[in-house]
Amino acid sequence: MIKRSVTTYKDLDFTAGQTILFDKPLDLTSFDVVYRLRRILHIQKIGHAGTLDPKATGLLIVCTGKSTKKIDSYMGLPKEYEGTMVLGEQTPSMDSETEVFMKQDASSVTMEEIISAAGSLTGEIDQIPPMYSAVSKNGQRLYSLARKGETIERETRRVVVEEFEILDYSPPVVKFRVLCSKGTYIRVLAHDMGLILGCGAWLSSLRRTAIGEFKVDDAVTIESFRDIHNSDKSETMIENES
Repeated sequence: MIKRSVTTYKDLDFTAGQTILFDKPLDLTSFDVVYRLRRILHIQKIGHAGTLDPKATGLLIVCTGKSTKKIDSYMGLPKEYEGTMVLGEQTPSMDSETEVFMKQDASSVTMEEIISAAGSLTGEIDQIPPMYSAVSKNGQRLYSLARKGETIERETRRVVVEEFEILDYSPPVVKFRVLCSKGTYIRVLAHDMGLILGCGAWLSSLRRTAIGEFKVDDAVTIESFRDIHNSDKSETMIENES
């Protein structure tokens, strides 16, 4: 398991290959993190192990150099998330990327009903990828079609939700924790929860807290990584000038 302080990243050979744990901020895409890292390190061979939506934060595993060969194995690890959903409303994207288009009274929903619904969404389940997703269909990303107002048929995918724990319910907001397999859409879990409860729901926040044994608590921000890398270069310049 990788557990490093940000300062230790200055001593590594990223061109040869390293694995870095990043805490992705809100509104950046996973590719944005990779793009910024390429500019910081001035190397091209960089990839990430599992996309996070722009409206999600948390753990993103990034590999450089020969370590990119580990990406597939990292992607296959179980993922842990914590998040919140809002009952009684729906959005086209199933999260905060788009505006609420439907509202329905959810005041009668009880904690017991929410826990029961979570139980029915635990185990092996089938999900339909959302239109607002990076899934490709006939050479086009679904989100590109969705932004044009188009909806097409998508094939279901079998995923495994090992744990779906309800942490708190302060109407209309449900706080939860999910442990799941690769390819699970938490937005779809929230949406399907709303369907089961008969009131609609959308994912209002999401944070990936773990991938296998890798924890977000051991991750660094892209800003702190950039600062320590730049300071390391400055120190090298000073040493060369002296």
